[in-house]
Amino acid sequence: MGALEQTDPEVAAIIHKEEERQRLGLEIIASENLTSAAVLEAVGSVLTNKYAEGYPGKRYYGGCQYVDEVEELARSRACELFGAEHANVQPHSGAEANMATYSALMKVGDTAMGMNLSDGGHLTHGLEVNFSARLYNFVHYGVDRERELIDYDQMRETAKRERPAVIIAGATTYSRIIDFEVCGQIADEVGAYLVADIAHIAGLVAAGVHPSPVPHAHVVTSTTHKTLRGPRSAFILCREELAERIDKAVFPGTQGGPHMHVIAAKAVCFGEAMKPEFTEYQKRVVENAQALAEELQAQGWRIVSGGTDNHLVLVDVGARGLSGSKAQKALDAVGIYANKNTIPFDERPPYIGSGLRLGTPGLTTRGMGPEEMRSIGGIIARVLENREDEKVQTEARRRVRELAEAYPAPGITDRAAVGA
Repeated sequence: MGALEQTDPEVAAIIHKEEERQRLGLEIIASENLTSAAVLEAVGSVLTNKYAEGYPGKRYYGGCQYVDEVEELARSRACELFGAEHANVQPHSGAEANMATYSALMKVGDTAMGMNLSDGGHLTHGLEVNFSARLYNFVHYGVDRERELIDYDQMRETAKRERPAVIIAGATTYSRIIDFEVCGQIADEVGAYLVADIAHIAGLVAAGVHPSPVPHAHVVTSTTHKTLRGPRSAFILCREELAERIDKAVFPGTQGGPHMHVIAAKAVCFGEAMKPEFTEYQKRVVENAQALAEELQAQGWRIVSGGTDNHLVLVDVGARGLSGSKAQKALDAVGIYANKNTIPFDERPPYIGSGLRLGTPGLTTRGMGPEEMRSIGGIIARVLENREDEKVQTEARRRVRELAEAYPAPGITDRAAVGA
């Protein structure tokens, strides 16, 4: 029996239930992944005990010599991995990384331009209920209706008309390659800073599977827990001339003490991403997403933009009379965990949506390949088409568990098997 079970069996029991859900289900949410045991160990280390406001060599507390070492290691690895001039590894989340970046580059009331939420953007890219739209004047670009690809001509026209101080290039539900070079050209034409939000594709970028924004963007923000397969956190990359502004915007501008145990885990995940097998992993992530999309198309489901170039697949379930929320609920019932989503030009609100967003990072981490993706695509199609058929549901649950047990989730123990 572990310390948690002895001290607080109620919390331990909840965590064990979540372990079983992850172990026996299929996580196909595009923004989720499964971290390594090494990352989990770092997050659970004694570094959580240490307060360390400030930066290495300039702390407001004593006893920081070792947390200085781990932060410097994380910073240097991030710069090496992405080819950046400067890295700040203190942001607690992607939203906070974006908040700090905006405050470093803009004054309250300045104009910024980001991608429409329904076309694939993030709520911190100017959604009206988010801090970004409350503090700054956001205008938007999106995709064209016919191809559902980013309309760079519209982006350029809007930028020339609105003259934004900052242009955000990046998305949370866009399955195609983003042309950061063109985005950089547009920003230069209007004298704007280009901020690339690569939260979803950071692992692909690190592995060279997606073009890097670093040569074209003034600032790059990202989370660490999606395709990078690290802890739930974030980081910022920037050009050297912006380093002081970015660092001050993070601390003391928007945050206090950094989470040193999480920064250690970021150093671990950056180190893991430097290994050759990480590149192969990212290639398989994309291959798996493409296999999943092809199978769903073969089953008669429309894929937004006609396919995928990255880790995610956006299915237009509305075209078959379903809402995203109903599709998500149906898959939940058989142990496949996805998320409802809007699609371009969606008439449904975000909490209902006409889309179902799927992703392959977690399943690929478990060792699954294109053959398994095709099987899962078939299961998804049958479940969505036969939501009231209990026989179909029962068979789907059996096949999901069979796949999950055949490809164990790293870092999650089968407690029954070890007698826990």
